[in-house]
Amino acid sequence: MRVLACIAAVALVLICDRAFAADEDAPNRKPVKVVADARLSVGGQGMLPLYLSSDWSMPLPAISRAIIVLHGRLRNADDYYMSAHTAQLAAGGDGQSALMIVPQFLAEIDIEAHKLSADTLRWSLEGWEGGDAALAPNPVSSFEALDAILAKLSDRRIFPNLKQVVVAGHSGGGQVAQRYAIAGKGEVALSRQHIDVRYVVANPSSYAYFSSERPEPKIAASCPGYNNWKYGMDARPPYLGDATPVALEQRYVEREVIYLLGTLDTNPEHPALDKSCMAKAQGPYRYARGHNYVDVMAKRDHGTPNHRVWDVAGVGHDGDKMLTSKCGLAALFDIPGCGAER
Repeated sequence: MRVLACIAAVALVLICDRAFAADEDAPNRKPVKVVADARLSVGGQGMLPLYLSSDWSMPLPAISRAIIVLHGRLRNADDYYMSAHTAQLAAGGDGQSALMIVPQFLAEIDIEAHKLSADTLRWSLEGWEGGDAALAPNPVSSFEALDAILAKLSDRRIFPNLKQVVVAGHSGGGQVAQRYAIAGKGEVALSRQHIDVRYVVANPSSYAYFSSERPEPKIAASCPGYNNWKYGMDARPPYLGDATPVALEQRYVEREVIYLLGTLDTNPEHPALDKSCMAKAQGPYRYARGHNYVDVMAKRDHGTPNHRVWDVAGVGHDGDKMLTSKCGLAALFDIPGCGAER
């Protein structure tokens, strides 16, 4: 399996990290630079590209933890794989027993630019963030793609000693992680094998609310569709059609979720920030939106959520710094040293 060249040396990793931070400002309407080298069949309906730190076509008895890292709106899975690799190295022995997985949700422009096979799954530019169906080759939800990854990880023939799976995402990937923690069905297969699942939601632009109330009610009042999915429970996609909002909320509060919020992610004009009225109804910028959401969930009548919120001091909208921070390593690998829970 091909390993990216800039993983080979720490100096090159640092160069790539700086490029990653700058690239957050770039538009997502151009083809990705690199397509992941591994493939996973999603229910025989299409192939999902992804990066793997170990070949999972053979038994991996040394793996006790699997960490899925979800890329942002730029679909730059290669950059997130480098960040995942950096975090894995920083985790020491805990990292050595982990499998790092970075799926890639491509768009039609990527298929054309890289002349990919017709069975490669592709979504609209941002629809994959909320679980929308793929545009081709079949209407597979991006959440079904995550289900397929979790189903693979539940195979005890390949992972006889797997104990925990972490689904983590930053920015657009944080949106996926938060919505999948609400809607995802893949956890069932892991639970049958007594494998724990954790969701890590880092600096997303918005969250899915369970009621029509919002932190900015005046904005919501003038915003048609502010409560539609992916911002609320109305007009949910087919993947969520078999569960009521009450059932979805109960499932969500029972799941283990860690919110990672960069204390400097406070720019209301950030180029990659969702500036729709649906998102603005949740707060002015990501840091505020995150704490607003946690505060709302804590006050709802469903028992105490199995959720934690950790501030990542001195970090803005930078996926690499978030995932490799002390709190990032604590969320991904259970390494002590965060101490930032509010």
